[in-house]
Amino acid sequence: MNASASKLHVERRQAMGDAVTAGAAAASLAIRPSDPLVMLHGWGMNLRVFDLLRDDLSDRETWAIDLPGHGHSAWWPGAAHFEAQRDAVLAALPPRCVLVGWSLGAKLALSIAAGFPRRVSALVLIAATPKHMQSPDWPQGMKGESLRAFQRALTQNWQQTLDDFVWLQLRGSRNAKEAQRTIAAALAAQGAPQPEALASGLALLASVDLRAEVGRITQPTLIITGQNDRVTSPEAARWLAAAIPHARLVELPRAGHAPLISHHSEVATTIRDFLTSTPGLVA
Repeated sequence: MNASASKLHVERRQAMGDAVTAGAAAASLAIRPSDPLVMLHGWGMNLRVFDLLRDDLSDRETWAIDLPGHGHSAWWPGAAHFEAQRDAVLAALPPRCVLVGWSLGAKLALSIAAGFPRRVSALVLIAATPKHMQSPDWPQGMKGESLRAFQRALTQNWQQTLDDFVWLQLRGSRNAKEAQRTIAAALAAQGAPQPEALASGLALLASVDLRAEVGRITQPTLIITGQNDRVTSPEAARWLAAAIPHARLVELPRAGHAPLISHHSEVATTIRDFLTSTPGLVA
């Protein structure tokens, strides 16, 4: 592995307040409270987009990771390959965790949970799809011309393309303007993504198909989708919920592609309920 690959930027927050940590009370929790929540962001974003959600989940230990070429994580040419990004994330994870992935981060989380089940005690997928690109056998995806238009625009003005994508994520969402300000603040605070990472990320969204891996996921899985998501359709989330053996699906009304921001309180409540009520199915 390239040396840069083992040094993704990770931010850790310890649990605060009245979190249960040991003894009989801890044993009553379905998923071990010692398993931190590790959060993986989507294309063009960085770990700061999880700040509101992490604040809401302050009773749990949380980690957030900047993906290659995003935020404070370096880019290296090998990261253009999906497996290289997956392995870099895997190297940054604790021995065991609850893995939370959003969009592109959800694809990485899916692959890690399927391939390395003992590292992941439970899975939370937000705005997820196993395949972003539409095809004859996958009508749930984004139209190919729409994704190719983003790729062409990226070569001309990547900053404007990223701004356009932010608004696409928030279309049909409650609190869209406030969520846009949150994303803008995240990019300003943690740093804009590198153009090479953006181009490679779009290529991965267009090419990676994880449908064959989904049936190997044995962990308890929570799938959260926005009913108005224009990027990863609710139909894709329903397909995942039917294909993953131990999955629970929650559809949020008036939510687009970024419910972790626009509906962070509801998402936090949903995650907390899932963690405390789901039998631990992974040894």
